[in-house]
Amino acid sequence: MTYATAQTPARPSLVDGVTNADLAATLLRVSMGILFLAHAWLKLVIFTPAGTVGFFESLGFPGFLAYLVIAAELLGGIALILGVATRWVSLALVPVLLGSIYAPHGAAGFFFSNEGGGWEFPAFWAIVLLVQALLGDGAFALRRARA
Repeated sequence: MTYATAQTPARPSLVDGVTNADLAATLLRVSMGILFLAHAWLKLVIFTPAGTVGFFESLGFPGFLAYLVIAAELLGGIALILGVATRWVSLALVPVLLGSIYAPHGAAGFFFSNEGGGWEFPAFWAIVLLVQALLGDGAFALRRARA
């Protein structure tokens, strides 16, 4: 066999077998993970954990719940970005958003542009989490669940 007639085995592409739905689920998963990390960062660095505890207490929630929310946003965000237990993490984060609808955003009305930020954005985000749970990991997940 000469060089000109030699067949090189085809290398699989990075996206072989990846559907548009897989890519959409990945984009959704990673973007939500980044948003959750941004919210955790806000509570850790800008408001500080003590300030976040004070805010939760001012809403009538027990202070320790602030630490649980920070941990959920931080660990949930990382898990979503990496694609670890995506369905379960998405479902576990829904109560965080429902809690933010209940207080503080619920009293501000629907539109997020209202003073105090309405519940439009947290409601949409909760729905998107449910969509992610239905879609699953998508492509490029660290621990992709096989159907």
